[in-house]
Amino acid sequence: MNLSELKQIVSDAGIVGAGGAGFPLAFKLRDDLVDTLVINAAECEPLIYSDYYLMKKHMDDIVRGAQLVMEATNIKTCYLAVKEHTAHNLRIHQGQVLGEGVTVHELPNVYPVGDEIILIYEATGRVVQPGSLPFTAGCIVSNVETLYNVKRAVDGKPVTCKWVTISGKVDRKLFVEVPIGTNVQELLSHYQIKVPEDCVVIDGGPAMGKIINPSAAVITKTTKSLLILPEDIPAVIGKTASTAHILKKASSVCCQCNMCSDLCTRALLGYPISPSHTVRAVAAMAVGNPQDYLTAQLCSGCGVCELMACCQGISPVTLMTQIKKAMSANKLRYTHSGPAVTALPDREYRMVPSERFKSRIGVLPYDEIPEDIGALDITPSKLVLPLSQHIGRPAEPIVQVGDTIKKGDMVAKAAEGGPSAAIHASCDGVVESVSGGKIEILCK
Repeated sequence: MNLSELKQIVSDAGIVGAGGAGFPLAFKLRDDLVDTLVINAAECEPLIYSDYYLMKKHMDDIVRGAQLVMEATNIKTCYLAVKEHTAHNLRIHQGQVLGEGVTVHELPNVYPVGDEIILIYEATGRVVQPGSLPFTAGCIVSNVETLYNVKRAVDGKPVTCKWVTISGKVDRKLFVEVPIGTNVQELLSHYQIKVPEDCVVIDGGPAMGKIINPSAAVITKTTKSLLILPEDIPAVIGKTASTAHILKKASSVCCQCNMCSDLCTRALLGYPISPSHTVRAVAAMAVGNPQDYLTAQLCSGCGVCELMACCQGISPVTLMTQIKKAMSANKLRYTHSGPAVTALPDREYRMVPSERFKSRIGVLPYDEIPEDIGALDITPSKLVLPLSQHIGRPAEPIVQVGDTIKKGDMVAKAAEGGPSAAIHASCDGVVESVSGGKIEILCK
């Protein structure tokens, strides 16, 4: 299969990065400048076991999906990059050949090794230069579930479901396949999972995930987990603080210890990013050195600066995120003009052990492998399909109110003129509404 054929198939199937980023896969694939495919099986954040179970249940499909990408892009080398403890649980090992061209590469049990820039360095020894994309280092990075979806797409099956870990401060922890568009509260209620009054629900990991309202939120293409966590643990406290409050704190209590910069995972790869300098610049409204703002775009958002480094309760990652949004809105972009960067010699001694990270952010008591219960055993009463479940332009509806649809039917096509992704119905039903940036379907 050639590249244009595979691009068309994955585009028609609506495949996006399933690890959480949501970048449309068709716009990532290329057959020039790349020689290595890295399968992101790091499952970097605590409490999430979705990729673990997918590999346990469907490793052959994942490997086949990778080989289809390799064939289309003329790539000969592929690494399944997986943490040591997960490899042990799966009974695979460093250097094991899983299929032609696909080899296991064990990653250290550190956070956040799943960041694609760090992942590429760990798997290949190459450093993606600041402000550059992975292909400039000869690599394509793709999540386990994304490649599983590639295999299914080639078999004629579009993306209609997500594999979700449900965990946290709950009696029953589950791994379940859920139709995209299912209401989160309906899902939790079906399995009699109650959210305690002192807890919040997070879509994603405890460090980088977002607090959601389960009554209004739905499962999307980027949902990897639903975590029910106490409001008073460090992982959650920072998510509830306002930017104004964090800015006040930064201007009044920062002790200038620079630990946030010393532990910054991108800085350890030699990137010219310094959260401590950026925090002080924002707090003082200083504009003498624009680089303090521009380099915020190099931040991965991992939260190590807030959750591990800062002793004063400041959230550098929140300020960096706000700066990135403002720069993006004003079409400003960091451009690296200095010499090529290399990893710091003492990098390995400053990385954050996964177990220590779990303990520090308050989620260690809830970390256990969930029960695999297969597919959701009811039909949702209703689907709500946001048109923006991916990076790029929203999908464009191709259905109208009153249309009868079947599971797998395309209901919105990828928009032209840039990255976008098609959306498909995950249940049979009737279109109830097409407005407000979403399609609503009453299920049969």
